[in-house]
Amino acid sequence: MDQLSRITRKPDVMGGKACIRGMRVTVGMIVAQIGAGHTVEEVLTDYPYLEREDIMQALRYAAWRAEEREIVLAGA
Repeated sequence: MDQLSRITRKPDVMGGKACIRGMRVTVGMIVAQIGAGHTVEEVLTDYPYLEREDIMQALRYAAWRAEEREIVLAGA
């Protein structure tokens, strides 16, 4: 997905979890901060090396993953 170009997954970074631009900041960490009531501005203050678009893409990625559906195939 072109709109998620800042989300990376590498086996040697944070165990292959979805991260922001290859850094050791996971999408889950960002989503947890927002879910705990922190504003985007507060997250940017806590992680000064992140950019607003990093957070927006983390939220879009999380929403996309939440909408995925797993289909169990017969005999699988």
